[in-house]
Amino acid sequence: MKISAVYYSMSGNTKTVAETISQKLGAELIEIQPVKEYPSKGARKFIWGGMKAVMGEKPKLQPYRFDGDYDTVVFGTPVWASSFTPPIRTFIEENRDALKGKRVAVFVCYAGGGAEKAIAKLRQFLNVEEFQAELILIDPKDRPSEENDRKITAFCEKLKLV
Repeated sequence: MKISAVYYSMSGNTKTVAETISQKLGAELIEIQPVKEYPSKGARKFIWGGMKAVMGEKPKLQPYRFDGDYDTVVFGTPVWASSFTPPIRTFIEENRDALKGKRVAVFVCYAGGGAEKAIAKLRQFLNVEEFQAELILIDPKDRPSEENDRKITAFCEKLKLV
């Protein structure tokens, strides 16, 4: 089974989980970044990012490689204003045809809430009834714990069973 882990990470929490999932599943890591970076500090980080997520922005992305030759695609995203991030939105739009018929899983990292809503919005945007696996973590890089490690392992085991 060929797996990709497609993620956007601003503060490193999502990246940390994506790397762990990649190691456990042998997944190809695909980090996506917008051409124009979002503010990453202070109130502007939350106001600007939240506004862009709510507006459904689709920013231009830096070059990445995704050939679509995967059985499973795992999406990783921070939660912004109870939604998934704009770079993930752009990636999906750019690869919608290649994603058809793939098994899809998702993990989200957050600090302030709205994780379930973000997953529901991503499910709707991808037009899938359910994800093969879902994972919600609170600041896993900044607050590592054995509980988070167990959740990540269970998430990966669920994907191995598919």
